[in-house]
Amino acid sequence: MRKKLGLIAGGGQFPLKVCDSALKQGYLTVGVGFKDYTDPLLASRVDEFLWVNLGQLGKVIKFLKKNHVQEVIFAGPISKPKALNLRPDFRAAKVLFKLKSLNDGAIFKALIAEFESEGFRVVGPQQFVPDLIAPSGILSFRKPSSIELESFKFGWPILKKIGNLDIGQCLVVKEKIVIAVEGIEGTNATIKRAGELGGKGCVVLKAFKPGQDERIDMPALGLETIKTMIEAKATALFFEAKYSLFFDLDKSLKLANEHGLTIVGIKEGKI
Repeated sequence: MRKKLGLIAGGGQFPLKVCDSALKQGYLTVGVGFKDYTDPLLASRVDEFLWVNLGQLGKVIKFLKKNHVQEVIFAGPISKPKALNLRPDFRAAKVLFKLKSLNDGAIFKALIAEFESEGFRVVGPQQFVPDLIAPSGILSFRKPSSIELESFKFGWPILKKIGNLDIGQCLVVKEKIVIAVEGIEGTNATIKRAGELGGKGCVVLKAFKPGQDERIDMPALGLETIKTMIEAKATALFFEAKYSLFFDLDKSLKLANEHGLTIVGIKEGKI
């Protein structure tokens, strides 16, 4: 009997990639999409599909149980500023009420626990899209300069401390000065703000939060990250390898090389 995967889909290409891989692995897929976020194309690729509004947790769980789903995966981002307008149903409200913080990590851990309490096995993206796991090492033609390396050494411990506080996954520094910290706006907006504040030569850092669950909200990078860096005149990107997803890696590196950027995957805090 074929296993059933519940795909809870945010925006972007990630849910479609997970869906295609699951089908190749023999899964039946049951999709849940959020209005104004999820690509409508997903509805035609899965076996069953449900549109919901943000906060309709009870409806989602009921739908997945009705379709005898065994495993659940979360894929794709949700706009955090828009999520401030969340109108939770009774079940979601109960989950949120118990939390001391409504930052990402706290909410995601509570969501995973809620799904597991109903007998679902929550799985991570590694099983379905291993090719998206970001590699380590210097990936670009240009190696980081001594100044960029000093910026990395200065900023990386700070970013990890910020992650411990469940604030953000991205930090932008320049010449041992913190230029921008990611809040609710997301990585690309943070990079743009850093470019406006710090000008040319900013260094972008992106890392997995200490204690974060690997099954949800892994740091994500891609072609838009590189385009935003070019626009902001940032020169270097250091990200946490193995614990990040890198979309369109070949295209991203091609563009980075054309503009002289350096792209580095960090493993265990080292290059």
